[in-house]
Formats: sequence, structure tokens, C-alpha cells
Amino acid sequence: MEIKEIKKVTNYHHLNMYEITYLDRFQKQKAWQIASRQPEPRCASGEFNKPDAVVIVPFHIGKNKLVIIEEFRVPLAGYQFGFPAGLVDEDETIQEAAKRELYEETGLNVTTFLRQSPPVYSTSGMSDESVVMVYVECEGEPSSINNEGSEDITTLMVTPTEAAQLCERQDVKIDVKTWLVLNSFVEKEAI
Repeated sequence: MEIKEIKKVTNYHHLNMYEITYLDRFQKQKAWQIASRQPEPRCASGEFNKPDAVVIVPFHIGKNKLVIIEEFRVPLAGYQFGFPAGLVDEDETIQEAAKRELYEETGLNVTTFLRQSPPVYSTSGMSDESVVMVYVECEGEPSSINNEGSEDITTLMVTPTEAAQLCERQDVKIDVKTWLVLNSFVEKEAI
């Protein structure tokens, strides 16, 4: 497998499409289209260390519940359950981005950083976007006052029982990372 050529197809601010010409394992030339948030896609730059975004997994210490959000997502034409998340600004650390995004989306404040993942990829068949999962403890009262005009977010707090019920529902949309964490939250409590 070898990448031969990368051609930029669009020219937008936060996301662009690229056509990648590559040789498959039989040395047959093929094309693949991807989306990237980077100035040049990671397969060209080799820059895999700096994530595009953070996904915050907040545990509210006062309520003893996991915090999730329900947010309108344009590509889904409806609401999706997920965790607070957002892009890491150029001059921000992962922790600064996590604090900012949690506050902007939920009104809650980080009290303790527990752990974080390395950059991980959830849709590598179509994008090189990477996120860092940041596990935190938080406090405060939920508020949507700092949501941007393009954000319609409701903050929810769930017990393991409520998380189990949400994971079983067939009538809702749930982000894959959120489903996995909620399922682990349920299993941890069952032990």
C-alpha cells in the first residue's frame, strides 16, 4: 500500500475534502476521498500527535452522575446523545480546550482531570479527524447560556441504571464513543 498523490478538492475553513490516489496491495492504482480538518491531511504530513478535538467525559461529583448532552446535529437531521466536545484552538492545550468546551456547552466547571487518551480515530474510513477523550470530574449547575447560535444542547446527568436504559433504546441516535463509555459505566457498576 502506497500513497501516490493527494489532491485538495475543496477550500473551506474547518474541513476540506481530498482525493487520495494510492496503490493497493496488488499494486493496482485506486482513489479514495477523505475529509480532513488539517491544512494538509495527516497521510501527507505524517502529523498524528496533535488532535483536532476533545471529547469530555464529565462525572458530576455533587450529583454522583455521568454528564451527557443531547444536541441537534445537522447531518442527522435530529438530536443525538453524546458528550461535550469541540475543536482544540491553535494556542490551546488539551486541558484548556476541555475546560472551555465543557463550560461553553454545559455551564459546568472542571474540578479534576482524571485521565486522557492519546489521539483516537472514530471514522477513519472517511476522515483523519482525531480526538482526545478527556475524563474529568466537574461541578456546577447546567446552563446553555454560553451555547453558540448553531448549538441546541440539553445537559443531562445519568445514573448507571439510566445509562443502561439509554444504551438499549433503538429509537434514539447515540454517538459511538458515548455508547461505549455509557456501556462501560453500566458494567463497572454491575461488578
